[in-house]
Amino acid sequence: MIKSLLIANRGEIACRIIRTAKVLGIRTVAVYSDADANARHVREADEAVHVGPSASAESYLVGAKIIAAAKATGAEAIHPGYGFLSENAEFAQSVIDAGLVWVGPRPASITAMGLKDAAKQRMSAAGVPVTPGYMGENQDPEFLGQQAAKIGYPVLIKAVAGGGGKGMRMVEAPADFADALASCQREARASFGNAHVLIEKYIQRPRHIEVQVFGDTHGNIVHLFERDCSLQRRHQKVIEEAPAPGMDAATREAICAAAVKAAAAVDYVGAGTIEFIADGSEGLRADRIWFMEMNTRLQVEHPVTEEITGVDLVEWQFRVASGEPLPKRQDELSITGWAVEARLYAEDVAAGFLPSTGPLTHFDLAPGAGGRIETGVRQGGRISPFYDPMIAKLVAKGGNRAEAIERLAAMCEQVQCWPVKCNAQFLANLLGQPDFAAGDVDTGLIARELESLTPATQPSDLALQSVARAVVEGGSPLPTHSPWRGLRGLRANSPARPTTLRLTDGRHDLEVVLDEARDSLPVSLEADGYLVCERGNSFVLNPARTDGGAHGPAASGTILSPMPGKIIAVDVVNGQTVTKGQKLVTLEAMKMEHGLTAPFDGTVADLAAKSGGQVSEGMVLLRIEPVE
Repeated sequence: MIKSLLIANRGEIACRIIRTAKVLGIRTVAVYSDADANARHVREADEAVHVGPSASAESYLVGAKIIAAAKATGAEAIHPGYGFLSENAEFAQSVIDAGLVWVGPRPASITAMGLKDAAKQRMSAAGVPVTPGYMGENQDPEFLGQQAAKIGYPVLIKAVAGGGGKGMRMVEAPADFADALASCQREARASFGNAHVLIEKYIQRPRHIEVQVFGDTHGNIVHLFERDCSLQRRHQKVIEEAPAPGMDAATREAICAAAVKAAAAVDYVGAGTIEFIADGSEGLRADRIWFMEMNTRLQVEHPVTEEITGVDLVEWQFRVASGEPLPKRQDELSITGWAVEARLYAEDVAAGFLPSTGPLTHFDLAPGAGGRIETGVRQGGRISPFYDPMIAKLVAKGGNRAEAIERLAAMCEQVQCWPVKCNAQFLANLLGQPDFAAGDVDTGLIARELESLTPATQPSDLALQSVARAVVEGGSPLPTHSPWRGLRGLRANSPARPTTLRLTDGRHDLEVVLDEARDSLPVSLEADGYLVCERGNSFVLNPARTDGGAHGPAASGTILSPMPGKIIAVDVVNGQTVTKGQKLVTLEAMKMEHGLTAPFDGTVADLAAKSGGQVSEGMVLLRIEPVE
């Protein structure tokens, strides 16, 4: 067994690997960038090595620095986690050439499955069904448009080196193809250094089904059943579960056998995932499931497979990398219960899912709700703009699907996060959505139901009542402008407490009529006001100012950069008339493109944003002057 290990990753996956390594007595070495100097994975590892500036291209993605750190600390092996260098065949080979153990598949297998077009061609040759499409070398936009028309709309444009939903666009009509292709290629080039794309048929009622496979160096390959990852937004997974709802025994046998055949075709060793797309219009059927791609690494959603099989996949990775055979045969693996995982992202759902960065002043994940929590952050830490916005994975298991969903919804509703915004209430809403609860899922569900899933932008009456009661009852310092500083309503013979208060969330003034009979939510006094958390949504409220006036930049029509990034497109000019919701500027940040839109009808003024320019968080990009 490996005795010492360097983890070439960060965040929750680094902490997850450290946990199993400690159980097995393996010494761990973390690496970190400037932004991660005080990160949780750095503190949990036995040793940590600084590898460069905050930008991943100068730290976590520099293979030579990672190998040098392993050598300097005496680590025997390198585990890449997922993302970063995990599917970089050149890096894997460099690790092996340096005399270190690579905890992952053979470099040749990574290469074989690394490009989606080549992988599909190989799978087709091996007898694994693949979706129809164009996977050739000709990248001329006009030619690709012709191929799309030949395949038939809607089509999906996908970066051949892509992953995580990046470099992927669905196109419904020929008129939209050119713009979607250009955007897809820009994102692919920025994320993967490769703008090459493929075109494939877009399945109308698609379900994303994937199978966990595992191989060893003794020629054994097994599957650990399937996961359903159909709940996605912009092709990024949001909620995953195992097993897949509606999967009968015959279809399961067919898809899992195809996955093992796919892994065997590339002589696979270690943990991997074969991803399939299924046409769910008539339920899951073996003849309507096609190979999509292979992820030659551990998956973000691996915990749900662990929960239903009782297997520690990271432990299996260590044992296989150490030359041991797989711990179990196929006939020793079975499914017990149901597991569901939700990805908690640092993002403002109501603002179009814009990533949210900054300090985690108040952060408590599902206190008392049970379940399994995977995270790489803690209260007092920071969410950096340099990396993926996922801050935790919440996992619940039950004897059946309904029980697992109910437990996970309770976990999501108990999340407390401030001032960084997160998608906890969105997740809770999604878990309670009737179609999802019934198992009627597909990759378009979130887009169709987005309005009903989006959390409230203003606190509920219960939240307002709770804060108002805390303000009136006092005992904590109040803002200097508070009109309630002189209240004495809690003492005998003192003036009666007010029955009506005005509170503000910084954007709106809200009038509250106190109701003594109402229940209360917990309220804590933070540096910026009274924090109340309800169903995973958090608000800070204060007594409203008595001098009137609008609150916040939105009221003035000022468009600020929500985070550091690069302006890649400016779609308006000074003096142009725009309508509410119209795209103004496209910002590239946290490896994704984000469109900033007009808050109301008006006219563009003071346009400062320039295509190609770098911007910092809070920088004024332009103003929208309201129509008189």
